[in-house]
Amino acid sequence: MEKPPKASDTLDNQALFLAEAPLMAHYKEKQQEQPKWSWHLNLAGFGSTIGAAVPVGYCTGVMNSPAVHMRSWCNETLISRYDLHLTPSSLELLWSAAVSLFLVGGALGSVTGASMATRFGRRGCFYICGILLAIGSICFYACRLLSSVELLLLGRLLVGLAGGLITAFMPMYHSELAALQQRSTLAPLCPMGFTVGVVIAQICSLQTVFGSSEDWHIALSCYGLLVIICYAPLHYYPESPKWLYIVKGRKEQAQLQLQKLRGYTADSLALQAEMDDMEMEATSKDTASGFLEVLRNPRLRLPLIITCAFLGGQQLSGINAIFYYSVSIFRKAGLSTQASEWANLGAGCLNLFTSLLGPVLMERVNRRPLMLFSTFFCTIFLFLFAMMLQFIDSFSWFAMGCIACIFLYIFFFQFGLGPMPFFIGAELFEVAPRPAAMAMGSVVYWMCNLIIGMAFPTLQNAWGALVFLPFSITCLLLFGLTKWYLPETRGRDPSEVAPLVARGFKSKVSAAAVSTQS
Repeated sequence: MEKPPKASDTLDNQALFLAEAPLMAHYKEKQQEQPKWSWHLNLAGFGSTIGAAVPVGYCTGVMNSPAVHMRSWCNETLISRYDLHLTPSSLELLWSAAVSLFLVGGALGSVTGASMATRFGRRGCFYICGILLAIGSICFYACRLLSSVELLLLGRLLVGLAGGLITAFMPMYHSELAALQQRSTLAPLCPMGFTVGVVIAQICSLQTVFGSSEDWHIALSCYGLLVIICYAPLHYYPESPKWLYIVKGRKEQAQLQLQKLRGYTADSLALQAEMDDMEMEATSKDTASGFLEVLRNPRLRLPLIITCAFLGGQQLSGINAIFYYSVSIFRKAGLSTQASEWANLGAGCLNLFTSLLGPVLMERVNRRPLMLFSTFFCTIFLFLFAMMLQFIDSFSWFAMGCIACIFLYIFFFQFGLGPMPFFIGAELFEVAPRPAAMAMGSVVYWMCNLIIGMAFPTLQNAWGALVFLPFSITCLLLFGLTKWYLPETRGRDPSEVAPLVARGFKSKVSAAAVSTQS
């Protein structure tokens, strides 16, 4: 039989409970502290997207509509200045160079992206991109006024360099600024900015806006207003706390940046937890930071393959070819030339509006099911598009079926295949190897973009509509890569994800994903 507690013991326990109650309540309050969407975080996320990603997307799409006027101007300028008479094939080669210099610049910018992001910081890369974009805008505006084809070519190269840097560093910048709970909202901003820029360019380059023979230089350069507005408060853009802490060892500065970004107090337990996480990451095994070190590290091989395959596969999935070909498809369906241009703009708007769902979807739905869903339906509709286009004269409704396939492909593209390749590398790699890995992925992205731009017309003439079958196969391969080897990264720190893919193709990431979702 147990003895009843003494009265003195009961009083002591009650006194101890009363004494510890305020401390426990304080501790629970601190433990539940959530990061805030501070002014600095919103400025960095949305300001960098509007000021850098949107202009790059703009420069991607602005050359299509005024192409006829620009080619004529190039020909007339070379005759008047140099008495150089180009044959039609030579003029076509010059125009291809003007278009392709943007892609060449993107590849070159990607190569230097890793070293620049490590040396100058993520914010430093953002400043450099602003300078390149601003000079490019000036070149575009002045080229017609000064009758200089060279300025047009220089401008295309400069904005391409900026584009390569942006694809290499911006998703990494956004990922490192955001807390784990905020990352899904910021992650899709960079690809969404590209999409917004393309649609704005399609509008500004219409014949009735700035796409005429007298105003095309304004169409090419007016993105400079966004650059001026968004770079005006450049002093207030924060630097990546992880870069400050892990790469540069500036722990006090990293803590101050975290306080600004999250709204933490100096004695916050959440702040201390993030500082401890960065300390663990700084002492992790994967300290490789150079290109060769990342390539030679077997623990980084699978995430590097995923990053490069996603970025290159996005371009090889045919999205740009679809937009290049859509106007002629709309004409075959019986639409007039003007109606086809407006239908093409409608396809761009669908691409934009679907991309706006990105932050919502990424915050609420896991990465794997989104990517599987997107690649599966892109495979289906690209295959149907190729078959209907090949036999478009066999059935009258195949023309409208092609249009439906275009719109459905664009719709499902933006669920995963559009936004996810840009930021998946930031979620797979820890801070040290991240710049080199994302730079290599960015190089693959721009090189595949260049291959599509140069090879697609030739392959289209040789294969006809069947040229879209390799795009469908690419989407199918990405579906398989996602199914078997992509770990679930939503809500996980890269330090948790890295061990899941450390064994390369022997990693059981699909089983881990199932257990996580369950």
